[in-house]
Amino acid sequence: MAKLKTGPTKVSVRAFLKGVNDDRRRQDCETLVGMMKRITRADPVMWGPSIVGFGTYHFKYASGREGDWFLTGFSPRTQALTIYIMGGFKQYPALMKQLGRPSTGSSCLYVKRLDDLDLDVLQELIRESVRFVKALARGRKAT
Repeated sequence: MAKLKTGPTKVSVRAFLKGVNDDRRRQDCETLVGMMKRITRADPVMWGPSIVGFGTYHFKYASGREGDWFLTGFSPRTQALTIYIMGGFKQYPALMKQLGRPSTGSSCLYVKRLDDLDLDVLQELIRESVRFVKALARGRKAT
């Protein structure tokens, strides 16, 4: 099995966030750090060069591929702030309707600004996703 390309690093999250040039984006990142730290009870850690992750879990797919990954996190990309919801969105239709209008990938919310979202709903979505991933990891099988 190939080793995961992205993993935790020793790079300072604080230094990384200071390097975010857009003041609004940097402020949104600080808001997410506080929110995700409260939810996961974990300190932020850089994963690769541009992802701020919180907590970890071990996954193992039916294919045999396994590894460790962060419970939730974000990345201040140029096009959008990417928020990682590791459990995906299918099990949260009510929360997604209330959240706002972000675009999504399989496990990513893409937003221009946090002001575009209902932050209480975002917090609940992250909380539910972390619960889901932790329960999945306890079963040691991911789909």
